[in-house]
This record gives sequence, C-alpha cells and structure tokens, in this order.
Amino acid sequence: MPRAVRFHAYGDASVLRIEEIAIRPPASDEVQIAVRAIGLNRAESMFRSGAYLQEAVFPSQLGYEAAGVVHAWGAGVSDLVAGDAVSVIPTPDMSRWPTYGEFINIPSKYVVKHPANLSFEAAAASWMQYITAWGALIELAGLRAGDTLIVSAASSSVGIAAFQVARSVGATVIATTRTSDKVQALRDAGAHHVIATADEDLVARVRELTGGRGARVVFDPIGGPAIATLVECMAVGGILLEYGALSEQTGPFPQFAVLGKSLTIRGYLYTEVVANDAALARAKTFITDGLQSGVLTPLISRIFPFDEIQGATQFLESNQQIGKVVVTV
Repeated sequence: MPRAVRFHAYGDASVLRIEEIAIRPPASDEVQIAVRAIGLNRAESMFRSGAYLQEAVFPSQLGYEAAGVVHAWGAGVSDLVAGDAVSVIPTPDMSRWPTYGEFINIPSKYVVKHPANLSFEAAAASWMQYITAWGALIELAGLRAGDTLIVSAASSSVGIAAFQVARSVGATVIATTRTSDKVQALRDAGAHHVIATADEDLVARVRELTGGRGARVVFDPIGGPAIATLVECMAVGGILLEYGALSEQTGPFPQFAVLGKSLTIRGYLYTEVVANDAALARAKTFITDGLQSGVLTPLISRIFPFDEIQGATQFLESNQQIGKVVVTV
C-alpha cells in the first residue's frame, strides 16, 4: 500500500509517522497524483501542534503543497492525462485533501500543469508562497511602481516570494529580520534594503529610507506587540496586511497612529484567493506567467527525503532556512 504521513495526537515533529494506508479512487472532479515532491509550510506545523485555525480529527493527515504526475482522475476531469506533470495549489482543507503522501487526491481546480522549466522540487515550492503574496500585495493592496513595501520575518518562503512579486511591479522592498545573521542572504534574495531589528531602530531607518514618508504597504506574519511599531513606519493611507500569528502575545491597538494616518489594518488568509474562482484564475495567470519567465523563482533552502519528514519539519521550525523546505518522494 502507498505510504502517507499521519499523526495521532498533537505534539512536536516527533508525532509524525509514515504509515501504509489505503487510498481511495479519486472522486468526481478529483485528480489522483503520484507525488514526487512536497513543499512544507509553517501552517502545517501549527496544525500538527494544535495552534491552527482548524482542529485535527485523529488520526490526521496534513499538507498543502505537492508536485508529481497524474495517475488517475474522476468523472468530470477532461483536461489532464496520465503522466502530466502537475503541482498543487493549497486547498481550503489540508485534512481532507492532504499532500504528505506517495499518492494524493486533489480537486481539479487546485491542480495546475506547471511550466516545463520547473523541476518537481521547484513546483512543490511555488504555490502557497506566491498565492499568499499575490493575494495580499496585488489583489488587496494594489501594490504598484513607486510604492515601498515592508516585509517582516522576511526569510520565510512567503517573505522571499513577496520580494519577487513586489519587484515584478516596480515596488521597493524593505525586509526586516531580527539579527544580522540573514542580512546578506536577504539582499541576495532580492530585498532592496534589510533592517536587523535587534541592531537598528526600525522606525528611524524606514523614515530615512523613504524620505520621511514611510511605507505604504506592510506584509507581516507575526502580529502581537510588533504591530504598534510597524504602524509607526507607515505612510498616510497605508495598509498593513496581517497574514500570520507567530507571536503568542497580544499587543495594544495603536489607535492614535491608525487614526492620525488613516491606516488600514487587515487580516488576510490565502483562502480568500482559493475560495474565489475569479481571483484564483487571476492568480494562476500571474504566477504561471512569472514562473515561466523566471520573474518568479522559488528559492529552496534544503531538500530532504520522504523518510526524513521529522527532520525536515524540525529544520523548518528551527528558523534557519532562507526560503522553502522541500521533501522528495
């Protein structure tokens, strides 16, 4: 029988088990994929540890991203044939359509024939990061040439994707990281400026870089007390897009800065894109074109074999990576 990753209780990466399980035939409008590579995401770690928006039903599977070849398909699927190289756009429910396995079933609307220039590893590293960045920066913030964007916790795969999406429309990127350890790597990855917040005054440095105006767009996965500092870095009429909750603390609401600058603070999830057919179509076009042209190029930090799923997850959670962690099957 094919193998898949499951967990039977919440916990750290050690609860992940590779088990043999029966895989059902694809349902109507589903595609069955023989997986070649899997992209790992912080959301999956949060789900496994019981700190996600969705609760697990045990034993649970997990995973949002994968790439492989079409193995079978259900009724209603007419545009794919056996052997097509495809990748998976994150679905709205990873427990229902998990990707950590040798064979997976995915609704056809979330299956893409990726450009031929992409390896399976690169294809598995693409869709969560670019869907997340595109939806926030292009669809919601309307990022454009001349804008300044702050990307906090910028060494994640989504952070690196945000650099590329922003540069593709002519915006200037200011990346933040806690220490100086990753400064050069973030410059190499495409940030115009990098601020190590443990060593520099973030607000003063952003004002210096923007001529006192501040950044029109902030893209942040941390939340908590840091929001009060970030809004001080923003321009009048700016928008802060909060796409994560890595901070376990609750910060004060910065009402005077929000009022004084007419700011927008907005929560954002990738599901806003994948649940909207029109937005998903726009995202597919933007991302596929970018991947084909090389304007969007997934940065892979490290590749692990499937049997080392625990080690791959531990590396993801160590915050050592710059870019994406990928597992090959």
